[in-house]
Amino acid sequence: MQEDATVVVAGGGLAGLVAARHLADAGVDVRLFEREDEVGGRVRSDRTDEFTFDRGFQVLFTSYPAAERELDFGALDLRTFTPGACIARPGERSILSDPFRDVTAFTDSLFNREVRLRDKWLTLRLRRELSNTSREEIFEGPDRSIREYLRDYGFSEAFAENFAAPFYGGITLDRSLSTSKRVFEYTFRALSKGSIAVPAAGIAAIPRQLASRAEAAGAAVETDAAVESVDATGTAGSGSATVSLGGETVDADAAVVATDPKSARDLTGVEAIPTAARSCVTQYYAYPALKRLDAGKRLILNAGNADPNHVVDLSAVAPEYAPDDTVLLSATFLGERKESDAELEAMTREALAGWYPEHSFADLERVRTERVPFAQFDQPPGFRERLPGVRSPDGPVSLAGDYTGWSSINAALESGRRAAEAALEDLQIRP
Repeated sequence: MQEDATVVVAGGGLAGLVAARHLADAGVDVRLFEREDEVGGRVRSDRTDEFTFDRGFQVLFTSYPAAERELDFGALDLRTFTPGACIARPGERSILSDPFRDVTAFTDSLFNREVRLRDKWLTLRLRRELSNTSREEIFEGPDRSIREYLRDYGFSEAFAENFAAPFYGGITLDRSLSTSKRVFEYTFRALSKGSIAVPAAGIAAIPRQLASRAEAAGAAVETDAAVESVDATGTAGSGSATVSLGGETVDADAAVVATDPKSARDLTGVEAIPTAARSCVTQYYAYPALKRLDAGKRLILNAGNADPNHVVDLSAVAPEYAPDDTVLLSATFLGERKESDAELEAMTREALAGWYPEHSFADLERVRTERVPFAQFDQPPGFRERLPGVRSPDGPVSLAGDYTGWSSINAALESGRRAAEAALEDLQIRP
């Protein structure tokens, strides 16, 4: 066992913060360096005097096993969405929900004309099948696209286009349904067993909690500190790592690289780290509370066209996001859009006016635009077989990031734990 072991963690996103806490819990001297002025990576929020703006539309799946293990849900003060969605097209809105978790919408869902009765029966059958399938089994065996998976299971084209495309467009940022069916199965299972939610204080409350727990365990978390290089010598278990931060060089017994994918590839030379991105743009709008939309805490899915993919009344879900007299709507557009903020706003106004002809949106005010060039890494069929492992780098260096599993909060949290375990193994320390 190595005495007075030191580990450097490069990156203060979810994965790095979890790795730092587990290492500190094991008695290791941990220094975490984050290049930004606050922790969180892609999981960020900004708070103004009136509003909370998350960096794009982000939610937490409460049944994610790593989230249940690493987070204190009670302290996060979670605000949950209503299951299902409101499917909208010009002049028409309808509810499609899970009758097991939203009995109040049973009649609306039963008579929803956007999908066929057979689709609703198949949804219940798939829910039962996946509930009895382990998470490990989901990521095994042959892979294919979500669209192919739904077709082969018997779902209609109407189900794929009117519900699955916009709903999973919001989850995978891929309305074409060309993403791996493994992502569909995992998230479908998670939605059947839990809820989607946001913390009352915004999605950034998640990394803030993780940072607080890491520091309480003894880790030093330093922001505005960009790691420029990680040089490893020797082999895992009998080497060392030298970390350069420009004006400072830190010698450590091991290192965890938990930066964004491109930076992680540059720091480690691991070419398998994926850098092909899925992008999105989320706009936020203020609207008088007297004119609140009738979808409540449900997503509003655009079945008419793709712009925007979906709209959410965030203040209905989490009243803390906006003043009492104001509705805070978010609209998410998929892809790295070339349109101006004003042009995207015009698309949202046109969509809302078509869905809600009884409302006037003259007093809708755009208050924020968040462009997220790298929201997720691309996950086509077979992507898992090409991902790097936690131990892919040479020497006593491990990787922590969702790109070692799949693009999700769950994978990020899980990878942090596994990277810490790899570092402890290198140091011959039992967790």
